[in-house]
Amino acid sequence: MNQEVYQAIKALADEYAADLKQQVDLRIEEMKSDDNSHYLLYRVLGVSDEEGNLIDIYQNKGRFLYKYAGAFLEEAALYCMKYKYPGAAKIKIPNTLGSRPKTFEIDCLIGDIAHEIKWRDATTDGDHITKEHTRVKVINAKGYVPVRVMFYYPQRTQAQRIQETLETLYVGIGGKYYYGDSAWNYIKDYTGIDLLNILEQIADSRK
Repeated sequence: MNQEVYQAIKALADEYAADLKQQVDLRIEEMKSDDNSHYLLYRVLGVSDEEGNLIDIYQNKGRFLYKYAGAFLEEAALYCMKYKYPGAAKIKIPNTLGSRPKTFEIDCLIGDIAHEIKWRDATTDGDHITKEHTRVKVINAKGYVPVRVMFYYPQRTQAQRIQETLETLYVGIGGKYYYGDSAWNYIKDYTGIDLLNILEQIADSRK
C-alpha cells in the first residue's frame, strides 16, 4: 500500500470525522431547547416521549452523517485521480441544449474523460432525471466521454429504475457507467490505488 496516499486519505477522514462530531454535538445541544410539543402526536401513534426524542436525535445525526460520508468519499476518490493524473481538473461547461442550468460541472476531467463521482444517488425526482440526461448529452457534444462512478447503488425500486435508465443513456452515447464493485475496481484499475482497501484499513483503525 502506498503510505503517502494512505496517510493523505486518513488525514482527510480525520478532518471529516472531527467536523461531523462538532456539527452533531452542536445540533444535539441546540435540540435541548427545542419545543417538543409535537411529541403529543408521537404518543397518539404509540411512540413514547423517550423513543420520540431518540428518533429526533438520530434523524438529525443521520442527515449530517449522509452529507459528510458522501462528501468524504467523493473527495477521497478525486484525490486518487489527481494523485495519478496531476492534470485532472474540475471544470464547468456551458449548457448548449437549454437555459437551465446555465452550466454543468464535470467533477474530474482527465484528457477527454469526464468523470462524475457519486457516493450514491437515491433520487426519484423527475427534474433530476431530465437534468442528468441533458448533462450527459452536453458533455458528449463537447467531445468528452462521460463516465459515471457511483460507489453505492440505491436500495429502493423506483430509484434503481432511474439508475438503470441513466446507465442505458451513458452506454448508448458511448460513455461508461460503474457502480458498486465495478466502481471500486474502476478507481483501482484507473489510478493504481485500492481506495476500498484503504478505507477498510482506516475503519479498522477506529476500533
